[in-house]
Amino acid sequence: MGRLTVDLIAKSSVHVKNRRDEPLEQYLKKLTHLNFSSKNIDEIDDLSICKNLSVIYLYDNNISQIHNLDFAFNLTHLYLQNNNITHIANLSSLQNLSKLYLGGNCISVVEELEGLTELRELHVENQRLPLGEKLLFDPRTLQSLKKSLCVLNIKKNNIDELKELACLENLNQLMAEDNQIRDIKELEYALGQWQKLWYLDLSGNPVCQKVKYRDKIIIMSTSLEILDGKEVNNTARQFLLNWKAFRETKKKNAKEKADNQGVQQKLDTPQAIQYHAHRTYTSPGIRRFRKPADLLTKIPNFVFSGDDEKGVLPQPLVSKGMGDGTARFGSEPVRFLLLPSNMMTKNRGLRKATASLSIQNIAEPEAQHH
Repeated sequence: MGRLTVDLIAKSSVHVKNRRDEPLEQYLKKLTHLNFSSKNIDEIDDLSICKNLSVIYLYDNNISQIHNLDFAFNLTHLYLQNNNITHIANLSSLQNLSKLYLGGNCISVVEELEGLTELRELHVENQRLPLGEKLLFDPRTLQSLKKSLCVLNIKKNNIDELKELACLENLNQLMAEDNQIRDIKELEYALGQWQKLWYLDLSGNPVCQKVKYRDKIIIMSTSLEILDGKEVNNTARQFLLNWKAFRETKKKNAKEKADNQGVQQKLDTPQAIQYHAHRTYTSPGIRRFRKPADLLTKIPNFVFSGDDEKGVLPQPLVSKGMGDGTARFGSEPVRFLLLPSNMMTKNRGLRKATASLSIQNIAEPEAQHH
């Protein structure tokens, strides 16, 4: 175990060689790159004299806490992967930081990055999380990064959805392999927001087992160039888009046709035409009906015969008896006329022919007939 101190830097063979006869303080002030990876470092000491540091390599160590980096205003790259860090903290002053590598630690929540307005790449892959837990994102951090973040590496973190990341409007590369993403519809929403995304890797997720997964993703994102490590061919994308448009049009036409057929079927269904006059009751069972004169429609060869006004009805008209056969209209049984509805609007002759039929009383049998 060891601490990263100014003395440790001064004694490093690399820096001794580079410094030569230059005073240590002057050399440290000019220092821009610091590499102490795999040196069993567990803590960062005060390095404020190294004000011009732009790149720090501290990966593959035993660091458990991020601190003492507030001085590094010029820092652009920070490599802290494969340590024992459990919490992201003390980085808000690094306003020029553009690349942050925190993969392989024990971080459960991506947070406290609100001040990093220049951050372009964030690598938090393969966190050593408790069984059953997943990597979470603080909404405040995501909102602060939505304009700047372009590259995000979140693979192997047990993540099951990407919807909360949709706010990252300038994202162009997403590495999300070996997670638990299953819902392709939820993916559609996120991909619709990432208009600049050209690299996407979802290999190892359950969603990859969905039928036509690759085709659907290519259709969802017209900006993708590489999906799961394979190039997206523009010709293939255009074919899929055309095929989708064809199927949608076909489906729409089929629905319209079915709707039209339903309407026509209703129009073609025979309907009993029955018209009521005002009801008057002189004895039980007596009603008054109007003959269906004013709404009957014309039909060729409709002829009345005899004085009893019984009509000879051509096909497809059928005169139907109504009731039990004992109800009488004068001396004749009560009859109603069934007409196909498409004749209602076309046959004026039939309307005219029947207009002369008078209103008559229809009486059910008197009590003595029962």
